[in-house]
Amino acid sequence: MIRSFIKSFLKHTWHLFVNGLLTLLPIAITFSVFSFSLKLLKTWLAPLHYLQEKIPFLQSIPHDEIIVAIALIFLAGIFLKSLIIRSFIELFETMLEQIPFVRPLYTGVKQLVTAFSPSDKLTFQQVVLIEFPQKGMFSVGFQTSEITPEIAPDQQDTYYNVFIPTTPNPTTGFFVMAKRKDFKPVNLTTQEAMALIMSGGIVQPKRYKPQ
Repeated sequence: MIRSFIKSFLKHTWHLFVNGLLTLLPIAITFSVFSFSLKLLKTWLAPLHYLQEKIPFLQSIPHDEIIVAIALIFLAGIFLKSLIIRSFIELFETMLEQIPFVRPLYTGVKQLVTAFSPSDKLTFQQVVLIEFPQKGMFSVGFQTSEITPEIAPDQQDTYYNVFIPTTPNPTTGFFVMAKRKDFKPVNLTTQEAMALIMSGGIVQPKRYKPQ
């Protein structure tokens, strides 16, 4: 009788502990990731602290470097509307692309960032499902462009470039050339697909979840 009571009590206690853990753990992880990201961002923006000497009232604003960075981004967007400023930026980019060790890094980062732009039409054209790494198994990929016939495996067929990101780091992955019949479009945005890949399938689009 006592043994049964103790067993039931321990089971109930463990159940309460697990429920509390599963409730608080996502909150704690979210807070930790946000806190770490904020500290990392502030470290990157540390050079902006020198503006405090030029603009004294910034000293009274919490996380002033983040506010300054946001303001600079808006100003950059405004200035880039100017043909003259845009020409200088393009000239600077051309200079960077002439530097042997800088060129591949800058070009790769720029293309990756541009791929997430809502207005971009030249990189991630659509999210697709492709049989990979073997028949009967499907991976989420991104169709990037059509392959020029000169470098296609078979010039009699049309091939497409497909990038297949890895989990949980989507900046690495596999590049394959595939025919249109070897992959099919899926109704996911680039952001939804990336969230699905980075989470290992845990984070799925809310619009497809049963209400």
